[in-house]
Amino acid sequence: MAPQLLPPTLFMRQKTFPQWTLPLTGKTLSSGMAKSTPRPKPVKKTSLPASILSPITPPEAKPSVSAKPSRKAKVTPPSEPAPAVAPVITDPVPAPVTKVEVTSKPEAASPARKKKPVKIDLAAPIPKAKKSAPVRAKAPKSTPPPAPEPLPAKEKKRILFITAECTPLAQTGGLGDAVAGLTKALLKRGNDVRIVMPLYQRIDRGRYGITFSRSCCVHFGRGEEIWVGIFEGKLDGEVPIWFIDYGRYFDRPGLYDGDEDAYRFGVLSKAALQICKDAEWIPHVAHVHDWMTSIAAVFLKTWDRVLSPLSNTASVLTIHNIGYQGKFDSSVLGFYGFSGEYLTPDKFEDFGAINLLKAGIQYADVITTVSPNYANEIRGPIGGMGLAMYLNNRSERVTGILNGVDTSVWNPATDKFLPATYTADNLAGKAACKRALQERFGLTVDPKVPLFAIISRFAPQKGFDLIRGALPQALRDMIMQVVVLGTGDPFTENFFRWLSDANRGSANAHIGFSPELAHLMEAGSDFFIMPSIYEPCGLNQMYSSLYGSLPIVRATGGLDDTVENYDEPTARGTGFKFWDISQSALYYTIGWAVATWYDRPHHYAAMQQQGMAKNFTWEASAIQYEAVYENAIAHRAAL
Repeated sequence: MAPQLLPPTLFMRQKTFPQWTLPLTGKTLSSGMAKSTPRPKPVKKTSLPASILSPITPPEAKPSVSAKPSRKAKVTPPSEPAPAVAPVITDPVPAPVTKVEVTSKPEAASPARKKKPVKIDLAAPIPKAKKSAPVRAKAPKSTPPPAPEPLPAKEKKRILFITAECTPLAQTGGLGDAVAGLTKALLKRGNDVRIVMPLYQRIDRGRYGITFSRSCCVHFGRGEEIWVGIFEGKLDGEVPIWFIDYGRYFDRPGLYDGDEDAYRFGVLSKAALQICKDAEWIPHVAHVHDWMTSIAAVFLKTWDRVLSPLSNTASVLTIHNIGYQGKFDSSVLGFYGFSGEYLTPDKFEDFGAINLLKAGIQYADVITTVSPNYANEIRGPIGGMGLAMYLNNRSERVTGILNGVDTSVWNPATDKFLPATYTADNLAGKAACKRALQERFGLTVDPKVPLFAIISRFAPQKGFDLIRGALPQALRDMIMQVVVLGTGDPFTENFFRWLSDANRGSANAHIGFSPELAHLMEAGSDFFIMPSIYEPCGLNQMYSSLYGSLPIVRATGGLDDTVENYDEPTARGTGFKFWDISQSALYYTIGWAVATWYDRPHHYAAMQQQGMAKNFTWEASAIQYEAVYENAIAHRAAL
């Protein structure tokens, strides 16, 4: 039996509601009277240059406005809780600045000779510095053009992506989408981009036109040599890919395989650098991703530090999810070619073991995350998951850039999976998609009932503890429907099977994953539920906005960056946010959305238009990454 949250008197299916009571305050309010007081905006600071690295700004706490009681459901919208549950930044980060004053110390013997302050414009791009005297050249501030233009030939960069995943070749999460989307966007902007990844057993060589190129000898510690095969292909016929073929490590059914992954991805990382030397294609930047390839940033500063073609190659490490850090037994250091002096807390050591992500943080020239708000969260004691101190030590090298959406795949106007396409100007196709979705899941076909969707891995991070408590009562107390797509935790799978049986005609779930069904759910739903405990970036909330489905999210990480909270007086916003990690907060926010659907349909339509007008393209992200690459190159040259 589903858990009970609150007495059912709050959300009864009644026709009239003369007045209603807030459960926490005991105040009685008439319809439309309740409005919450805006929370003060927290002030956080950063030392990142304004145009070189995208500034990290704290999430703006929006006021949660009470909704009028619906004729269909009596609801109490969530009041904004104090953000005590959010990760706490123990060390304040200074505010973004464009100019600072650097004053030399006065000489002890002659205070009168104190040097004048020297003003340095940090907003200017940094040219490649000479070894003798690094110089920062000033440049006027400019706003990036809305439509990205190809780079001039002199600014063209050679960029190497070293990754364990790339969509559609091999993927388990958002990492593969990010690599595929960003590499294609950078290539279109005139850069020379290459990808190196393993040739996994699951990759269909014939389907993707993968052919053998040559062999390559990779040197490791203890005098060990490993010969690997190099295969070549192209991502969507555009981005060149070098595949590493080593049957002992990569000819396996899955992408990841436990303790041996330290050796598997060590081979990938070092082979990627060796391929570049053998091909005489020397990248300006090696862009590595998560713990799997972060060791490549270490190799560039150790094995290839001097007397190597890669001595000037800079490294950028992107943290897609700090919860996965790559912790292994310290004996693997010998295989990498490192002595015991590297087993220290400021390099690899982590409670007697090694931590590959930690080492990457220490050695990379620039560290990025997949959203500005997540870059703040991981520098707090909760969000940092043990690495906050090391990230704060290099805070001037940390920034957040929002992931983008591949609009060639996720576009309601061209989506090949939909029974009918549509645009913001003509939503007739969306109504057809909703009908098809209701029929597909065996729900009552009714365009007037709000339809909620959930698409996710069934993992604790995604907030399914909150869903299990809030959703059954919401279905009992409100006139609504819900469809679910996903797989993972067996307990959660069984919960959704029970929910479907208990609410026939109003709820149903598909246990598993289907790309075609995911597209139909984004297009056919009216609201999308995503109550993550933490979310580095998230993609589904962006897909939902572009498809005209309003997201309901917990204000964390990329969810807070990409969803604008509904403001009832102005009808501004693209979705609904809550802050508390609690079942009741999610329950009330669902009620807030239901009330808006029934009582303020013109507000719902306005929010729908605002969401579909959002620019979540990878081209916008690529412009910011180009600035990061310039900064990384300058930092490497100055060492």
